[in-house]
Amino acid sequence: MPAKDFYHDTVVEALINDGWDITDDPLLLSYGGRELYIDLGAERTTIAAQKDNLKIAVEIKSFLKPSPVRDLEEAAGQYGVYQSILAEIASERILYLAVPKRSYESIFTEKLGQLILKRLQIKLLVFDEEKRSIVQWIP
Repeated sequence: MPAKDFYHDTVVEALINDGWDITDDPLLLSYGGRELYIDLGAERTTIAAQKDNLKIAVEIKSFLKPSPVRDLEEAAGQYGVYQSILAEIASERILYLAVPKRSYESIFTEKLGQLILKRLQIKLLVFDEEKRSIVQWIP
């Protein structure tokens, strides 16, 4: 079982406060004889169509290393691997990368961060680590 990210409990609380039900903690992906774990699986019933559930997978990244570029490289690579597997085995689930607001306001608003988000089509869930709330969903 993988170690939990520094902000794991913060993101769980933020998602619950935003109306999400945590369904998997962690979310197991099995593919080609390998097992990988995304930090969280969650779902929420849509108001417009009570029969349909929105399903997401959330990979949490703290961005606490001395180099935000190195954190970005690791997060983007991991996101790409998970996105590829989800597309094959659980295409109904939307993958989000959860990042603290301070990281979004630094590396992700810079030209490099914007390029990576655009080219790799990374969806972000920006959270406030102090308020334990979701600040923004960036599709």
